[in-house]
Amino acid sequence: MIVSKTPLRMSYVGGGSDLPAYYREELGAVLSTSIDKYMYICVNQKFDGRIRVSYTRTEDVQTRAQVEHPLVREALDIVGIEGGIEIASMADIPSKGSGLGSSSSYTVGLLNALFAYRNQFASKERLAQLACDVEIGRCREPIGKQDQYAAAYGGLNLIRFHPDERVSVDPVICAPALMRQLEDSTLVFFTGRTRSASAVLAEQSRAMQTSDRRALMRRMVELAFELKRELEGGHLENFGPILDENWRLKAQLSSGISDSQIDNWYASGMANGAVGGKLLGAGNGGFMMFYAPPDRHEQIKAALSGLEPVKFRFDRSGAQIVHYQPTE
Repeated sequence: MIVSKTPLRMSYVGGGSDLPAYYREELGAVLSTSIDKYMYICVNQKFDGRIRVSYTRTEDVQTRAQVEHPLVREALDIVGIEGGIEIASMADIPSKGSGLGSSSSYTVGLLNALFAYRNQFASKERLAQLACDVEIGRCREPIGKQDQYAAAYGGLNLIRFHPDERVSVDPVICAPALMRQLEDSTLVFFTGRTRSASAVLAEQSRAMQTSDRRALMRRMVELAFELKRELEGGHLENFGPILDENWRLKAQLSSGISDSQIDNWYASGMANGAVGGKLLGAGNGGFMMFYAPPDRHEQIKAALSGLEPVKFRFDRSGAQIVHYQPTE
């Protein structure tokens, strides 16, 4: 039996520049961190040669080609497993439409577990590349590349997306005390709304064809580099304002990112002590994050009493195999 553990992620600035509609023309960059909420994949041998996959439903089929879950079917093909396997998954956070990159965490974790099942090691770089191949290349999802790399590598990183399809992962180097202050100042709420990230991202990709939207994204990429410099310089004074500028720019990219309810939640958080924030993920639902002094958190929670607060800490490990008992 093999069990993999893969973190979800929280993106700060630059989201959307990891879409090919942008980075194939000019450099994209996202600054994000993995968090201590995880996707777990359990893989075990199945005695009868069939394939059993358990997620929100259960499939029990004879051949790989009969698997309906596209990520599972394509991952099995990449690793070269024909049958005789059982796959089950569970997550710390609702696994669809959360804005925390759960689909990519699932794909990275699945590939990691399947390679371990075959007694093969897969590097973080390989896991990220293959997860992009599964989701974008094979399953034709209109998504970007940031989630796969954030899930595989873990930690706080500036991830750059090059026009030639290369991806660079640069860790943000800063003092542990600064990281603790950043964690303690972060406040996250579940909005209770889930949405299809693919639909929102497809609209963003179409918007990248216009010069004014590309100019907005270009500034968001600049903010990713600015935020890295601030953090590595030991400064958090501008963290909130950078988040705020990024969110206001992102909300202009397409009509599907925000709406009046989301705008009201954000305005309420800012009016009650937050100095920056954003909706996590593609937009239109999932989790809303604020950066605020810890002594203002209770006031913000009271103002947003209709939303569920969820405490996150940072993850630094990335994709892991946490149980490895190979089949003889």
